Amino acid sequence: MENKVNNGSAMKAERAFLDGPRSRWKELTFTISVAWEFIKGFRKLHFVGPCITVFGSARFKEGHEYYELARKVGSGIAELGFTTMTGGGPGIMEAANRGARESKGISVGCNIVLPHEQKPNPYLDKWVSIRFFFVRKVLLLKYSYGFVVLPGGFGTLDEFFEALTLIQTRKILQFPVVVMCRDFHRELLAHIAVMEKSQTISPGDIDLLYFTDSPEDAINWLQTKTDKQFGLQKRKAQALLGEG
Repeated sequence: MENKVNNGSAMKAERAFLDGPRSRWKELTFTISVAWEFIKGFRKLHFVGPCITVFGSARFKEGHEYYELARKVGSGIAELGFTTMTGGGPGIMEAANRGARESKGISVGCNIVLPHEQKPNPYLDKWVSIRFFFVRKVLLLKYSYGFVVLPGGFGTLDEFFEALTLIQTRKILQFPVVVMCRDFHRELLAHIAVMEKSQTISPGDIDLLYFTDSPEDAINWLQTKTDKQFGLQKRKAQALLGEG
């Protein structure tokens, strides 16, 4: 019961913050609570090692083709020596974390606190629960050297375009972004082509993305890009866990 009350209070505080100016005291206390969320996240995730973050829907269950695809992706990320990071919840997130665990890799999550109490999935070695979506997005991006986008809804697209915008504007390095399941993303890819044709994005921006349906292809692309750009070397999962 107490958790439900706390979760509801957090959501009300966030909505109030977005409703416009409030008293200076309320703005200060909200800022302090946000700063504490960042500090909590930084402390928890500091030693997780270089990550690949997987974005995708919470709604696909075990046995669904997208769930099983994400599971293979998580396994491949682990075999590369990266930590698999997700939003920590069910569906695609659970599948990617599960695949990493099954391949003896590190599996971490940055869970979001919601009124219906989204719980961390059972395949996480480490996780942190965050009250604010914008703090969570920063944490998902901060420790990542690549991103894999699987089918999802508004939240997945929000995370996808946040990462893409930061790469495009050079706020972060040109980390590889893999978009999987071309049939699911057919209309999205067509709209990106429209934006390119209309010159609302630069001609080279489309090259920031790599589209594939194959988990093996996705993993090979991530390996090629991270080796070439960052010279990352494989680290043992046990060593990373020991550091935390």
